[in-house]
Amino acid sequence: MSDTLLLVLDLVGIAVFASTGALIAVRKALDVFGVAVLAMITGLGGGIMRDVLIGAVPPNALEDWRYLVVPFVTAIVVFAFHPTFGRLEREIMLLDALGLALFCVTGAVAADAAGLGFLAAAALGMMTGIGGGMMRDIASGRVPVVFRGELYATPAFAGALVATFVHHQGWAQWWYLLAGGICLVWRVVALRRGWSAPLPPGVLG
Repeated sequence: MSDTLLLVLDLVGIAVFASTGALIAVRKALDVFGVAVLAMITGLGGGIMRDVLIGAVPPNALEDWRYLVVPFVTAIVVFAFHPTFGRLEREIMLLDALGLALFCVTGAVAADAAGLGFLAAAALGMMTGIGGGMMRDIASGRVPVVFRGELYATPAFAGALVATFVHHQGWAQWWYLLAGGICLVWRVVALRRGWSAPLPPGVLG
């Protein structure tokens, strides 16, 4: 994957996740500073975690101004037009699924490029995808979606596995669409059909 494509996917994923963080902050009645902070935590958390774990320090978010501007501008837009965003609940969930798909791919590619083993790179790709959302939910006083039984981490791991394999084999860039598509489609279908991870025997969801 080219550096330009990786940057574009990263920034798009950041904007998508930042919008979900900003919307939750607005619903929590936070001020503009709180909205911006929660948006930046959501958009940048997974990527910073990825960069620290693979030894790419300082993280891209602290070296490239675009990584800070994108979530900040996204937060301001959501803050200013939150009634419109508030009516787009289904679309926001789809955006969150898209962000998950983008980040599981970019995280896996970065981890594989750093020389991690196959499973470790895939796991880090998954963490890149779910990390920002977990930080968002914890910071806003919610149980992280990944712990609520929803199929969230599993689609991310599946997409990251494929992305790691594609990058390791040096296949054409369009194969990354398959990796992201697996995560995106799985997550969206799970949302629409109400699929969830199994609970321990005898425990009611």
